[in-house]
Amino acid sequence: MNNFAHSTDTPTFETAAMVHRTRRRRATLIAGFAAALIVAGGGTALASMTGASQTSAKPAATVDHSKATFLLGGVTKEPIAVDLTGQDLGTAKGQLVKAKLKLGTVVKVNTPNCKPATVVELTPHTPKIVAKGDTVNVKLCAG
Repeated sequence: MNNFAHSTDTPTFETAAMVHRTRRRRATLIAGFAAALIVAGGGTALASMTGASQTSAKPAATVDHSKATFLLGGVTKEPIAVDLTGQDLGTAKGQLVKAKLKLGTVVKVNTPNCKPATVVELTPHTPKIVAKGDTVNVKLCAG
């Protein structure tokens, strides 16, 4: 039995090569995940800025959407239209913060067929393009 146990040579391992290969694979995997997260995160941020995930009800047709929409410039080649029609003040503030804009004056106005305390008009609005740091004034429905 001793002859059998001592007859084979012990295997040799190139530990330096194994460690190098493992580190290279790990670095590639981490870079791939990071790139995927950046792409997914950028798409999510852009979708939320354009209002794709809005869930609140829109007001009746008497509210002019073009007056409650601003064009955000400097993010992509073409300006991005952000429609805040029918959003409450908290949501509108959040969208302005995401767009790196400042909230100006907030005024309540009487507008027919609109939900109270929702956005009916922004200044400046389309077709004017706003850039980061600009001030946007908001008019809310008085009800």
